[in-house]
Amino acid sequence: MLGKEALDILSQEISKSEVDNYISQIKFSEKGSNSQRVVFIAPNELIAKFIQTKYANKLANIYEIHTGSKPQILITTQKADLNKKSKEVNVKEIRSQSSLLNPSYTFDNFVVGDSNQFAFISSKQVANNPGKAYNPLFIYGPTGLGKTHLLQSIGNECLENGKTVICITSEQFTSDFIRHLENRTMNKFKEKYRNCDVLLIDDVQFFHKSEKTQEEFFHTFNEIHAKKGQIVMTSDKPPKMLKDFEERLKSRFEWGLMADITPPELDTKIRIIKTKCEFDKIELSDDIIEYIASNMGDNIREIESAIININAFANIMRQDITLEFAKNVIKDQIKEKKEAISLENIIKYVSHEMNIKPSDIKSKNRTKNIVEARRICIYLAKTLTPNSMPQLASHFGLKDHSAVSHNIKKINNLMESDSYFKARLEELKNKILSKE
Repeated sequence: MLGKEALDILSQEISKSEVDNYISQIKFSEKGSNSQRVVFIAPNELIAKFIQTKYANKLANIYEIHTGSKPQILITTQKADLNKKSKEVNVKEIRSQSSLLNPSYTFDNFVVGDSNQFAFISSKQVANNPGKAYNPLFIYGPTGLGKTHLLQSIGNECLENGKTVICITSEQFTSDFIRHLENRTMNKFKEKYRNCDVLLIDDVQFFHKSEKTQEEFFHTFNEIHAKKGQIVMTSDKPPKMLKDFEERLKSRFEWGLMADITPPELDTKIRIIKTKCEFDKIELSDDIIEYIASNMGDNIREIESAIININAFANIMRQDITLEFAKNVIKDQIKEKKEAISLENIIKYVSHEMNIKPSDIKSKNRTKNIVEARRICIYLAKTLTPNSMPQLASHFGLKDHSAVSHNIKKINNLMESDSYFKARLEELKNKILSKE
């Protein structure tokens, strides 16, 4: 696979703004690349460092999926000494790469709050006692809240303790399975996956696309579990809500411990931003940090992207980072995030999910299931769109903004008292976001 093809594939997996601002600025270096190392040239060290940190592992994964081997990805400048760069890759990094682990993900730099404390503590215990504490550990929650960070933290700690670790996404597992199946080398596949000490599977929900893959993973799971090997999985929803999965596989997922991660509260997001700034040596004032935390939503990856974008633009343009400057840099991200969701689509998806007519949502009907659907629509509209309380009151035919507030409070109380309802609501929210 040529470098340009890999960049094209990456461009389909990330946002257009990221492609325009960063990926479009690098070029594949055929001269500097070989079978073990793929080199891309960036216009300056700032862009090179940013892309190396954020996208190198994604590019390496793309190469592994499409070629069967995972090279080192190096983003550098035209002036860099490539031989010197190559020598700087130490043994620990090579071992991590072979296990698809990113050494920057550790428990030490994971910010703990009420929304993720249980998952964090559970992950630490598993890392300290793999195969003994909780097996399997199933971490679930919406996209971008830190599941992958915890998964990789477990892997890195186990690797430090001499364990054989495989960390892979469900899609990569599927691709590897199909490749070995077609090449009639399933013995090598089984030897690789069934003999590891720790198997980490990210985004397990995507196994539903292939019955054969589910069958193979079922047997792999049983083999590792029987040998007291540790299994950790992440998903966007709990096992009981996974669709098109065999019941015997879902029951395996529930054998150990399930730990959910919920959207972080404002204080936690602020601490996450401060930790990110400290780690990357970025100086942001408190008012900028609070603005980002309040306006960028709950997806931690998107928040970190906003921070990096602000700092990159400030360095490139040689400007101080003021609140107005920061607002201007990330305005498109905020606009895209909120304006992409329409009130009518929220009503459409909620009414479909709850098997009622869309017209009932805005009617005066006080039937229990319609009242619940109406409240869910109002809650999601306030969460996912930039509409004000008076605008929502007008759209849903309510008296004033206090009626909107009352409905939102009812949903919040229900989420606190009913974990299944909360999971249903998160699933519906993810559906709306993914369809827009």
